[in-house]
Amino acid sequence: MRRNFLCGLTLAVSAVVVVVLSATFDLELESVALLGAALGAVVALVPDRGPGARLAGFALGFVVAWAGYIVRAQFLPDTSSGRAVAVGIVVVLCTLVAALSADRLPLWSVLLGTAAFAGGYEFTYNAAPPELLETSLSTATTLLLTVGIGFLAASLVAPPSDAPRTPPAPGKRAVSTENTRLDEIMEPAK
Repeated sequence: MRRNFLCGLTLAVSAVVVVVLSATFDLELESVALLGAALGAVVALVPDRGPGARLAGFALGFVVAWAGYIVRAQFLPDTSSGRAVAVGIVVVLCTLVAALSADRLPLWSVLLGTAAFAGGYEFTYNAAPPELLETSLSTATTLLLTVGIGFLAASLVAPPSDAPRTPPAPGKRAVSTENTRLDEIMEPAK
């Protein structure tokens, strides 16, 4: 519990600093400060594979989503069916990335990277699709900066991904603890 509080406090301070510095230096990070910091913290906190694999999956998902917007703008009609095709292509590509990596890149991190870019860019894209190159680059850089800050802030207090799991106390079932596997939670107490 103390680690969660410390992590949340560190992340809150980092996000506030990002917003204050952004306003001071006119960096225009405010719109994605919370989104990026929270997503970066998730990548740092999920105890699945090493941080490099989690970050690589996130980055590839981010690029896949970006490419999806390029395909959508260049080749697909601006209709619900065009958006549906783009979404389908992006999700299939994310799945292929995870599968082709022999599961070294977790699917959740690839999808999270995709969601990060889509969540940060969809409104901007809809406002001016012809300005895709300029607006997508601006969104990507601001979002990646805030994701990096969130990742670093959470990494300062996050448990290492190879930390030993905490088993449930004898005779008790684990409800939710960090690093506890689902089968341990579901196993009946002996």
